Amino acid sequence: MPYFIYHNKKCWYEEAGSGQPLLFLHGNTASSRMFAETEKLYRGKFKTILIDFLGHGRSDRLDTFQTDLWFDEAQQVIAFLDQTGYKKVNLIGSSGGAQVAINVALERPDLVNKVIADSFEGEVPLKAFVENVIEDREASKQDEGTKSFYIFNHGEGWEQVVDNDTKAIHDHYIGIGKFFHKSLSELQAEILLTGSREDEFASPQFYEEVYQGLVKKIGHGKIKLFEKGGHPALLSNGQEFYETACSFLEQESV
Repeated sequence: MPYFIYHNKKCWYEEAGSGQPLLFLHGNTASSRMFAETEKLYRGKFKTILIDFLGHGRSDRLDTFQTDLWFDEAQQVIAFLDQTGYKKVNLIGSSGGAQVAINVALERPDLVNKVIADSFEGEVPLKAFVENVIEDREASKQDEGTKSFYIFNHGEGWEQVVDNDTKAIHDHYIGIGKFFHKSLSELQAEILLTGSREDEFASPQFYEEVYQGLVKKIGHGKIKLFEKGGHPALLSNGQEFYETACSFLEQESV
């Protein structure tokens, strides 16, 4: 089972298929297992890469997560790419993984070809979500469906993963309050922003309004909103998302 090293800890990864490398980045409280079925669609055209961020899934566990979580996870991706020698990879980040993908592209543009950022809140945390995250997460641990999701992604010790993530989200909002260290105007990679109008965590207009603002700040970018499906769009619109992603990733860069 392959691992890469970050701060003397082992991070799990897996590769499949052939072609241009396409790295999937999972969201909060999840692991690469969230892509278990969807990723198989992409193997015929790309060399797919899955990783588990430190403290998640099959990677080494942590007593606590870094407060600047999405930036630290981006540093993990950069360490992976440097250690494996990959250049100009495509990134698909879903939910919290979208913030990670953008951070990677901002910090190391030499490593990134194109970015698909799916179902995320933009530059800053959502106040309404963060202010209730502790109570909502405690309730989620009692919900059988959500609990099954946590167990599927992390197995034993899932509760600590969720608690670590909850604390990081809360502390980040209080002490940092923004996801990116650099201005979005510095983003060089071509980017596609995706989401679903039926996302249970957002209003029908949310992604359209937020993404339009992001594209304006970046100075370039495309938006694709799916009429149906929940959170994240990558999973709930599997085949249509795949076709959209392939069209974007295979289009010759301007």
